[in-house]
Amino acid sequence: MGLRAGETGSGMTDFSKAAWSGVLLISLFLTACQDAPNAPPDAADLVAVDPDSVPEQVYWGDLHVHSSLSFDAHSFGNRNLGPEAAYRFARGETVRSSSGQEAKLQRPLDFLLVADHAEYLGFLSGIEENDALALATPLGKRWQSYLAGKEGMGPIMTEYVDMVTGVRPRETPGKKFAQSIWSDVIEIAERYNEPGRFTTFAGYEWTSMPGGRNLHRVVVFRDGPDKTGQIIPFSALDSDDPERLWAFLDQYEQNTSGSVLAIPHNGNLSGGIMFADETLSGSALSREYAKARVRWEPVYEVTQVKGDGEAHPLLSPDDEYADFETWDETDISLTPKPTDPEAKKRMLQGEYARSGLKKGLAYEAELGMNPYQFGMIGSTDSHTSLSTADDNNFWGKFKDSEPSDDRLESDMGGALWPNAKLTASGYTGIWARANTRAELFAAIKRREVYATTGPRIRLRVFAGWQLEATDLDREDFAARGYRRGVPMGGILAQGGENGAPDFLIRVMKDPDDANLERVQIIKGWRTVDGEVKEKVHDVGVAETEKGAVTFAIHWSDPDFNVRENAFYYVRVLQKPTERWTAYDKENFGVRGSSDYPDFIQERVYSSPIWYQPE
Repeated sequence: MGLRAGETGSGMTDFSKAAWSGVLLISLFLTACQDAPNAPPDAADLVAVDPDSVPEQVYWGDLHVHSSLSFDAHSFGNRNLGPEAAYRFARGETVRSSSGQEAKLQRPLDFLLVADHAEYLGFLSGIEENDALALATPLGKRWQSYLAGKEGMGPIMTEYVDMVTGVRPRETPGKKFAQSIWSDVIEIAERYNEPGRFTTFAGYEWTSMPGGRNLHRVVVFRDGPDKTGQIIPFSALDSDDPERLWAFLDQYEQNTSGSVLAIPHNGNLSGGIMFADETLSGSALSREYAKARVRWEPVYEVTQVKGDGEAHPLLSPDDEYADFETWDETDISLTPKPTDPEAKKRMLQGEYARSGLKKGLAYEAELGMNPYQFGMIGSTDSHTSLSTADDNNFWGKFKDSEPSDDRLESDMGGALWPNAKLTASGYTGIWARANTRAELFAAIKRREVYATTGPRIRLRVFAGWQLEATDLDREDFAARGYRRGVPMGGILAQGGENGAPDFLIRVMKDPDDANLERVQIIKGWRTVDGEVKEKVHDVGVAETEKGAVTFAIHWSDPDFNVRENAFYYVRVLQKPTERWTAYDKENFGVRGSSDYPDFIQERVYSSPIWYQPE
């Protein structure tokens, strides 16, 4: 194993040149994966399109932001900041927030998806603006009467929750209104899309909450208005079953020759059903289910404003960094989780990314297909139209969690979780050839993405049997990684002479944030006896207290068994920095709650690389 960690800025320019420049070549190995017995459906999606030009830049953005068109965002005070404001803010412009304050990102983003809830999309705005289509239905007339009378939003909120969760018969705004507002969403995304500078995607959130449990998905379209305009969003009012959503996505692609995918998120509030052992309808998982899930859901949102979902200390007791921004008291409907440790553990196994990845190995052995083979991304899930994941510039989730001298003592929406519990997270890093819809979408499909809780740490990972420690110093480091191995998100079939594959990792700190403390590889594997295990490897630790600027690491698994399915992903930890609540205490001179730490260790998570025996 070889390791070099740069503790100071000296030598950083040379590292950058070696690591991030050069003409890159495609991995021929990935092409061979198309015919591998255990290759996922559409394995061609894992192959970069041009063998003479593969990703050489990481782009930063957010695939999950809500504007005033979302029912809950509008209900909780975001009345005027539509998708336009979200795009303007993300690309670096100053926006006046719902609380009347000027808000601006310290560094613009490269891409954004305004993923407003499909259920009653734009309906409250339409009612308030006396839109004829919104008021053409009994539902629109009734809700308008509530707003005009003394009832106000109370009965509307009750009816909304009951209809979305299936407690009462579902009423909809009507197809004409839905088509009208969806056309507006598409048009705004198109207007702000600037290929090469700032990328927007048309999309929405499918807000499934069966029994009050979170099965939400963000739906992302690669396409422009000529294709996305042919449909209206499939919502949880149509069905709360993910399999029905996948069928809709499949029909879209068949009818339009377009491309679409879905991103599950926030599994830590799913009541244990995000990575369940049966389908929502109660059937056993099948090979067909696994194929469909991998086909339509290549990545998973592992960190966001409602907590971090990588690992849980009850599931990973030997991982000293597993308890990070943990939300594990309730599901999305605030129903408490079991107090019995074993019952709670069983539920949590269906909620956290690492346990989902481990379950996937077991199902691969059973079904011949892994339903939980996903890359990892981060998003904010902001409902303020403001995509912020920086602790020193955090604008919360709803209007009442925007910066103020009382947000540390208040609850979201007045009755939800404490605002102080919110997590200033996260963003997605995408390795792509260009900042365009087509290139970013292709990278998401092949899982060459990673999640950050906020810092823009530069991370690149390759694995293969023909990689060497000396490759870390090559000018064509990345080209060699693609040519002789696979990047994050890739699949390694059995190779070499039954020896362990080599991992090459390059990390560079966020230039505007803290130094790095350590680099870890998290391994999960299924033994030949059928037991699924995990282990955290420290593969790079800063040599001084002030931390490292860069890491360049060569690592080979000392416990590798050629017969055992496995996954490996990289976790990079920063040196401790102030949590946003500590900034609030300083900025507003308030005391705040002692339930939340003043310092946290921000981190990034790579998409895994899987090893599959013949």
